[in-house]
Amino acid sequence: MHKGAVIFLLLAFSLYTIFTMAIADESLLAFGYRMMSSWDTAQVIIDLYVMALLAIVWMYKDCKSRNKSLYYWMTFTFLTLVFVSIGPLLYLSLRPSEQQGKVKA
Repeated sequence: MHKGAVIFLLLAFSLYTIFTMAIADESLLAFGYRMMSSWDTAQVIIDLYVMALLAIVWMYKDCKSRNKSLYYWMTFTFLTLVFVSIGPLLYLSLRPSEQQGKVKA
């Protein structure tokens, strides 16, 4: 994915998240509890967190291959566990592209 698209998604979704949290009538924990109390919405939340866990595993392996510290990975893991999409989007926006460092022939 193009880095510009990732940064756009990160900014747009972060601003939307801040907005919705500012106008919400309940806390994030209360919202999560309410979503898990119904079978249909619980399925969506569980599905979302399965994808989040896959992203966390990928970020761990990528951090390890790039010799990043455990604390670096833990920052994105925390963001992923709390805000799901924001953690991986921020990680991707800060991650050097595969083309960086390669010399064009």
